[in-house]
Amino acid sequence: MKSFHKIRPELRDWILATARGGHTPLEVVKLMQEAGYDQQQCHRAVSEVLGVPLAALNATIPRAGARRTTHPAAPSSVADGHAVRVSASLDSPVVRVLDGLLTDDECGDLIALASPRLARSLTVDDKGRHQTDERRTSNGMFFSLGETPLIERIERRIARLVDLPVEHGEGLQVLHYQPGQEYEPHFDWFDPTQPGFNAVTARGGQRIASIVMYLNTPKEGGGTGFPAAGLIVTALRGSAVYFAYDTGDQSSLHAGLPVLRGEKWIATKWLRERPYQR
Repeated sequence: MKSFHKIRPELRDWILATARGGHTPLEVVKLMQEAGYDQQQCHRAVSEVLGVPLAALNATIPRAGARRTTHPAAPSSVADGHAVRVSASLDSPVVRVLDGLLTDDECGDLIALASPRLARSLTVDDKGRHQTDERRTSNGMFFSLGETPLIERIERRIARLVDLPVEHGEGLQVLHYQPGQEYEPHFDWFDPTQPGFNAVTARGGQRIASIVMYLNTPKEGGGTGFPAAGLIVTALRGSAVYFAYDTGDQSSLHAGLPVLRGEKWIATKWLRERPYQR
C-alpha cells in the first residue's frame, strides 16, 4: 500500500491534470486507490489539491449499518409470490429491465390513487429541501411507506426482489408526463461535494439504487435513457427498470425522455443504504 505525508509535486500535478481532463474528485480518488494508495490518504490529497471539503469526501465511506441491494438475476425471480422476468441486463451501468413487476390492475389502481394528489414535481436541493427544477417538467406526488394495502404490497415485493428491507426505501412517487414533458439527464445519487450533502443523507444515507415502474405505455417516446451505455428502455405498462450505483458513478446518468405522443405514468422507488426516516 502506497503512502505519503507530504504531497509530492508529481502527484499534485497528476491530480490537477486528471481533474482538468474531466474526472470528478471522486473519480480521482478511485484512480488513486486503484494505484495502491490508502483511501483516507487519497481523500486528504484530493481535498488539499482540488479544494474539496475533506468531510464531503469522507462522507462517501460506507457507515455502520449500510446495506447494498442484490441485483435481480435472469431469467426470473419470485418476489412475494410474484414472478418477475429479467429481460435485459447491463453491468456498467448496473441496469436490469424487469418484465411484469406490476399487474395491469396495480398500474391502474396506482394511477387512480395518485391522480387527485398531483402537483408540480420537485427535486431535492443541496439543503435537503424540495424545490422546482426546470429540468423536470412532470406532475407528481408521494405516498408514505405502507400508506395503503396496494402500496404495502408493491413495497414488499420490491424489497424481496432486491433483498433490502422495506424501511430502506423512500416513499413511492407517482409521476405524470404530458406530451413534450421530460426529465433531463441527471444522477439519483447525492453529490458529496455539495454543501447540503450531510443534510440530505442524514435520514437514510446515500441513495444506492432506483426502480422506475411504467404504469402505462405511451403512444410514442417517454422511455428511460442511459447515455453512457447508449441504452433506451422502452416504457411498457407493468414493466420497470432497476439501476444501481455508487456515489459518483458517472455511468448512471439517465433521463426521462420526452413524451412525443400520448402520456406517461410512472412510479419511482429510491433505495437508501440505511433505513429512511421521512
